[in-house]
Amino acid sequence: MSINLKKGQGINLSKNQFDLSSVTLGLGWDIAEPSTGFLSSFFAKAPEEYDLDAIAFLCAVDGKVKNFGDEMLVGGDVIFFNNLRHPSGQIWLTGDNRNGAGEGDDEQIIVRLNTLPQQYEKIVFVVAIYQGIQKGQHFGNVKNAFIRAVDARGVEMAHVDLSASRETQNMHSLVFAELQRGANGWDFKALVQPHQTDGFYQILRESYS
Repeated sequence: MSINLKKGQGINLSKNQFDLSSVTLGLGWDIAEPSTGFLSSFFAKAPEEYDLDAIAFLCAVDGKVKNFGDEMLVGGDVIFFNNLRHPSGQIWLTGDNRNGAGEGDDEQIIVRLNTLPQQYEKIVFVVAIYQGIQKGQHFGNVKNAFIRAVDARGVEMAHVDLSASRETQNMHSLVFAELQRGANGWDFKALVQPHQTDGFYQILRESYS
């Protein structure tokens, strides 16, 4: 049975209860349509598509990313649209959805928790609106957004609502959740920390390096 988590809440992903050989972190979203009058709706421009990017930081015991790969972050411990698969082969991004169209997950990061190398103690998940500042796009206009954790058998373990709130107005990225390795297995925690930047590298540099 899935547990709906709010900001700051967490759940232990027990190996006895869930199959952690492959865990899918699914991200989904829709864009709120602007309210217009009857006549203006005929002439209004269609809203520009939002491109939300899911990113994962693989952190050591001190909570920091150690391997940044090359100058373009390729081959390192940051999983994103230009570095889809980690060198270990145990975590990868399935692709880059650029509009949030369709039902279900719009982007997915898959991680094999049971076989993830021991030097990684925490995985931090970030979502950012690509060129959000330039395009005037922010999470205040994102609706039905969520992050969910699903085990290898397809069982939804946890679900976090990322829908718009006052604190997401004019915010272009979110640190939305983390997986933390502990004595009793992995813990999944909802963070939902909004940031004004639309570049995940700024969050990486300021908090995880």
